[in-house]
Amino acid sequence: MNQSIDIERLRQAVGKFSQAKILVLGDVMLDRFIWGAVRRISPEAPVPVVEVESETYMLGGAANVLHNLIALGGHAQICGLVGDDEPGRQVRELLEDLEVPDDGLVKSDQRPTTVKTRVVAQSQQVVRVDRENRQPADPKETTAILAYLENKLPLVDAVIISDYAKGLITRKVTSRLKHLASAHGKLWAVDPKVPNMAFYAGATIVTPNHLEAAAAAGVHTDNPDYVRLAGEKLREKYDFQNVLVTQGERGMTLFGEFGASHIPTTAKRVFDVTGAGDTVISTLTLGMVAGLEPVEAALLANFAAGVVVGEVGTSAVTAGRLVQALEVVASLPARGN
Repeated sequence: MNQSIDIERLRQAVGKFSQAKILVLGDVMLDRFIWGAVRRISPEAPVPVVEVESETYMLGGAANVLHNLIALGGHAQICGLVGDDEPGRQVRELLEDLEVPDDGLVKSDQRPTTVKTRVVAQSQQVVRVDRENRQPADPKETTAILAYLENKLPLVDAVIISDYAKGLITRKVTSRLKHLASAHGKLWAVDPKVPNMAFYAGATIVTPNHLEAAAAAGVHTDNPDYVRLAGEKLREKYDFQNVLVTQGERGMTLFGEFGASHIPTTAKRVFDVTGAGDTVISTLTLGMVAGLEPVEAALLANFAAGVVVGEVGTSAVTAGRLVQALEVVASLPARGN
């Protein structure tokens, strides 16, 4: 079904974001962007030569979810692993710039801080280089993570699991989180990875993309109805309260208590989908904490995603820009029946 939009209700929800307190649990990364221009092909191999013009560093992975929450006006804390290295120190500095405490970052001497380096020329990503260790967190690290959750979860409104399959999110961690969320009446949202789908059983909402949903549900994408089949199967199999399947330029579909609701994309153009999933789950969770029904929160997240994919590089949508996007829709003439 197509969902009618109550713009004023969505706008009022954005105004309540400043009252929300969210804990982000997941794989913390540093996003490094090397910006330059390509003017020739290398004589050594058939590859472009990028002449570097500048470099920037941004919070990535679970830390980009936190960045989105802060930009949207919410209060947020982060819990994850970083290495005892320069990228780990850069992550802490970026958190300090956002006035976010770093006491939830567990320093590991077993792994480096995950760094994704993207080389971008003429608004196009040329290559990405990853520095990471995807082994499960060791017992000492897991114990520290669980202790932080025990202390902080009762004080927040919701928890977001941002799983990039880098070793932090394990059955032990999610089992404890599920128990704490249930005991304290907190909603928990998950940006999932297919191999770990069973870990999130019972979640308030999960946000797989269409390929992840199909893979986790065992549905072939050559079936024209694969999104519906996958969404319904995942919700039933894992007892998810809601499943939001994102589909890029085709929008997103929410599967919940009242069936399926399809939400067409609002993006006018797509330059870069980097970080779009982080924007969706951040806005979605803030919307639900602000009192929106899941389908309303999904509509709001769709507007936010439409803004972020129109820019190059990891980007965070502000509350003001989200309201502007809503006002554009509000100003359009109503369609006839």
